Amino acid sequence: MKIAFVVHNEYYKAQVMALLKDAGIDYYTRWDGAQGKGQGTEPHLGTGSFASTNSVMMIGFRDDGPLEALVQAISAANQVIKRPDDRIRLFQLPLERIV
Repeated sequence: MKIAFVVHNEYYKAQVMALLKDAGIDYYTRWDGAQGKGQGTEPHLGTGSFASTNSVMMIGFRDDGPLEALVQAISAANQVIKRPDDRIRLFQLPLERIV
């Protein structure tokens, strides 16, 4: 089992939801309005000239199939997103238990 955190600019929310649907994933927990700064990227703090924030999604996977489909879909979507700061990020970790 694995857990993934998907972090993206809120501007891309509809696109990310479509990626999940295409990967057969209809389960997640979302935090909107997340603030932060990635390594080598501009901050997303909801202030400034381009006031943006992120959304974070937590998704637990019992099987690797949907996760791999999502990884491939995000990789393809990131090829089209022009600004590296706006790319969709996926962080994958082992998941020991779902209760």
